[in-house]
Amino acid sequence: MLVQQFVASTTLPVSAETAFAYHERQGALERLIPPWQSVEVVSSDKSLKPGSVVVLKVSIGPASKTWVAEHVDYQRPDFFADTQRSGPFAAWNHRHEFLSSSDQRCVLRDRVEYELPMGTIGRLFGSDLARRQLESMFAYRHRVTLDDLRLASKYNRDPMTIAVSGATGLVGSRLVSLLRLLGHRVLRLERTAEKADGEDSLAPWSREEDAQRLNGIDAVIHLAGKSIASARWTEKIKQEIRDSRVDLTTELANKLATLETPPKVFVCASATGLYGDRGNEELTEASKPGNDFLASVAQQWEAACQPAASSGIRVCNARFGIVLDPRGGALQKMLLPAKLCGGHLGDGHQWWSWIALDDVVGAIYHLICDERVTGPVNFVAPEPMTNRDFAKTLGHVISRPALVPAPAFGLKLAMGEMADALLLASTKAVPKKLQATGYHFRFERAEEALRYCLGIDRLESND
Repeated sequence: MLVQQFVASTTLPVSAETAFAYHERQGALERLIPPWQSVEVVSSDKSLKPGSVVVLKVSIGPASKTWVAEHVDYQRPDFFADTQRSGPFAAWNHRHEFLSSSDQRCVLRDRVEYELPMGTIGRLFGSDLARRQLESMFAYRHRVTLDDLRLASKYNRDPMTIAVSGATGLVGSRLVSLLRLLGHRVLRLERTAEKADGEDSLAPWSREEDAQRLNGIDAVIHLAGKSIASARWTEKIKQEIRDSRVDLTTELANKLATLETPPKVFVCASATGLYGDRGNEELTEASKPGNDFLASVAQQWEAACQPAASSGIRVCNARFGIVLDPRGGALQKMLLPAKLCGGHLGDGHQWWSWIALDDVVGAIYHLICDERVTGPVNFVAPEPMTNRDFAKTLGHVISRPALVPAPAFGLKLAMGEMADALLLASTKAVPKKLQATGYHFRFERAEEALRYCLGIDRLESND
């Protein structure tokens, strides 16, 4: 069997021990799976030591394949290794090395030996594609590792206990894996007792004893709420959107306010939809709210946090812009039309305030750690774009021209009021508070964020 090799290296500004510990913590595997790959962790022994097993479900088009990997070698903090027992490759051996160069610097080196299925045919027709996929995957993995370790070094916090609602959503799941990788304990907050099925799962809305278990924790991050884009807006759907945010937040804030030892900070989701349709006006956290449905909901949502603020808890309202990630939100819905040469929405002149998913979770961590931050905070990148420019940028990244616009009347016909609020409204929000308090954005430009999350960037092999 002719084995192919791939080697990728990145210098990290931490010791080999710190880099090794990052990979060994719970959540590392999930965080390092690229967002453009359809990979599900079926089971894991949550260990890197020999004999531990990870089972993945890998989807390739309409088909799926189970990948069983076993860890076969381990020497902390120098390396660990795994091999494929069954899966999509004919053979796969992966050695993760941490080469120390000083107390505060090491080299992360991934060395892969693999063979494609179908022998000579697979090698002849699949080698170039496989290598490009490895280059993209390890570019992503190394970038995530580097940025996470920089984040940890900047804030340098002792282990905290942090409660998160909406922990299985797009933002929540990414946040949970980051917090665990940085050494913190995460408690999942569930709406009902039936869903709170583990030691680290609480149902403070339905069990008073669970609410009391929030005594003494460091932070509460409240992300739960019905999706605003899951169905065409009827009066019933709009009421559910409002109630899932305002009522649950009011109840949670009241419970936090009565705790003997309340959390130091309460971060509650909100949205830049609070500003409404504002044309070319630059919007900071001090700008006045709008007067449409989403603006009304966001104002009530933020006001629902007042019991916590009145009790002395530091409250931050994270006003999310358009979160970029192919696994959900606006980008997921835009990808197929963009691949079919779709263009801007309406006249395309409306401003879109976007933010990369990893900057969402990084900025939440900034709010947890930086005691200077309080009140509303715009969660948007420093460079908002018109929808026309965003469509062109996305087309450029995926090598498709943005030729066919979607007319406003068609969007309104298909989506009703939701089209105006989510697609055609112009919101030019800027991250004044994040920048003023020293948050370092991973992605300031949309093209860079899109290349990263869609797997366009590559880390060349240095074998």
